[in-house]
Amino acid sequence: MELGMFTSGYQRFPLEWAFADARDLGYDYIELWGGRPHAYAPDLRRGELRTVLDLAERYAIPVRVYTPEHNAYPYNYMAGTPLQWEDAMDYLKLCLDMGKALGAEHTLISVGHGGCGVPRQALWKRLIDSLRVLAAHAEAIGHSILLESLTPYESNLCTTAGELAQALDEVGSPCLLGMCDVVPPAATGAPATEYLDLLGPRMAHLHLVDSDGASDSHLLPGEGRLYLPELLRELERRGYRGRATIELVTAYIAEPTLAARRAVERVRAMLP
Repeated sequence: MELGMFTSGYQRFPLEWAFADARDLGYDYIELWGGRPHAYAPDLRRGELRTVLDLAERYAIPVRVYTPEHNAYPYNYMAGTPLQWEDAMDYLKLCLDMGKALGAEHTLISVGHGGCGVPRQALWKRLIDSLRVLAAHAEAIGHSILLESLTPYESNLCTTAGELAQALDEVGSPCLLGMCDVVPPAATGAPATEYLDLLGPRMAHLHLVDSDGASDSHLLPGEGRLYLPELLRELERRGYRGRATIELVTAYIAEPTLAARRAVERVRAMLP
């Protein structure tokens, strides 16, 4: 299984540090965080795309997934006025364009919090309308979208494998695929393998990390309560052939190199 580095944890350092560490520590690819100061889509369009492509070539570490920042200020397609929704759609279309230009196989989006006091029916309609717009754009440019479910601590919609499968079914686009972050099922008391059960071949990616099993915490592998070695063996047994990004985020922002080293060494030791 190919293992990737998520660059969000390097946001206090030059992006080149992440590419250099990915090469030196034995990662197979980069999952590129799309926020400033690294790879914000409007900055890429204005000329910084070439910088990232040069880094990928120089360090021989490809960008396989582009994950733009989009569930907080200033973009959240699940909340806000119609004008704000249109702005979020324009931004995410640009993100898809930049993901394609980066040579990434996928651009990854998730489902932000839709706000309090909104009926679920209205939230669901907004989600499906949004995904249809983005899937149509992905089809037009020949790119694909990964849809990630979050925990109930982060979002109030699409927090389970069942809801994720339902969204894929309703949109019905070959360019819209699903994935599993192992933290949401742990937080809701569900098995991570339910994503394989319900998504089947549409499960195209994995976020691998440890957790306390009761929150949205993302911990170094081996420092939480998840059955990661057993899960990796089960994924192998059931024929999962996708990649796994070790998703260390801001908990390790002060020492990203040391955390990235420990994480990849531990996960390599867990692999079947």
